[in-house]
Amino acid sequence: MNSGRPLILMRIFRVSAILFVILIAAAYVGISVGSTGIDLTAAGRSLFGQEDFDPTLATIIWQIRLPRVLLAVIIGATLSSGGLVFQAILRNPLAEPYILGISGGAAIGAIIGILMGLSRFPGVSLTAFAGSMGTLMVLFLIASGRALVKKDALLLSGVMVNAFCGAIIMFLISMTQDSRLHNIIFWMMGDLSLTDMKQALTLGITVIPCFIIILGCAHAMNVLLLGQEMAQSMGFNIKFIIVLLLIVTSFMVSATVGNCGLVGFVGLVIPHLFRLLLGADHRVLVPACMLGGGAYMTICDILARTLPSQGEMPAGVVTALVGAPLFIYLLKRSDS
Repeated sequence: MNSGRPLILMRIFRVSAILFVILIAAAYVGISVGSTGIDLTAAGRSLFGQEDFDPTLATIIWQIRLPRVLLAVIIGATLSSGGLVFQAILRNPLAEPYILGISGGAAIGAIIGILMGLSRFPGVSLTAFAGSMGTLMVLFLIASGRALVKKDALLLSGVMVNAFCGAIIMFLISMTQDSRLHNIIFWMMGDLSLTDMKQALTLGITVIPCFIIILGCAHAMNVLLLGQEMAQSMGFNIKFIIVLLLIVTSFMVSATVGNCGLVGFVGLVIPHLFRLLLGADHRVLVPACMLGGGAYMTICDILARTLPSQGEMPAGVVTALVGAPLFIYLLKRSDS
């Protein structure tokens, strides 16, 4: 057993190194792309602090583009790793962070925060977290007792809670009659445009402990795939692991929802893609989803900024346009 440990460590390092290079490349292009076009040289000169560089463009890169790229990386890593966690808990490759209604509860809290006139951060983020925790408590009450460790009970409860949250969201939107309606609708499509460095760094510091916990639970997620009886025979506390992962993932998702709104398909496509490419070992999949999800979200945000001839579209629109056909292709490939 110990002889296989160096092999898995080498595989984790190799996969992570490749995806890290892809992530850095995507982030560099994201910093270079703007309304003035693409200038890779200018971005490099600004990042390395050359004195002859245009101070106006340097301000644009450091205060607008770089925070947005950082936010996209964090959101992509959060949603993709969250999707991987839900797929492990439910033992269902079609699960994602939204399947249990956690994002719906966070969206309800965030919309209430917007209607109350709270600042986007930390006001809306706090109300989003409160909404996600409320939804999680409802889910625990529905799937209480031994039903908590049954994937079908969690899945069906999540679908029901998510549908109810969607109805409440539509009710809140229908009751809004002023200019805030446009802000809510645009926010619900996944908006990364209104961010700054403080907001991006704060979100990063918030979710890093969650990443560490998920990395630490990678082997436990492998055991979860074997079933409840096998996991218990190996000495794992199934209920504790599931509750811990649900709380950590809910916290991450609510933090991202409060910052950028609803972004779909990232938590569905990226884990499914890497599971096809890399296998089912979560010790490899967890870092791969974090790095690959960050790169994927950055690329989608670049497309959101460059595809429209004027202005830009919400990044969540691009993730849906790209993610839905890609997932259908991956699904057909996995069945063949």
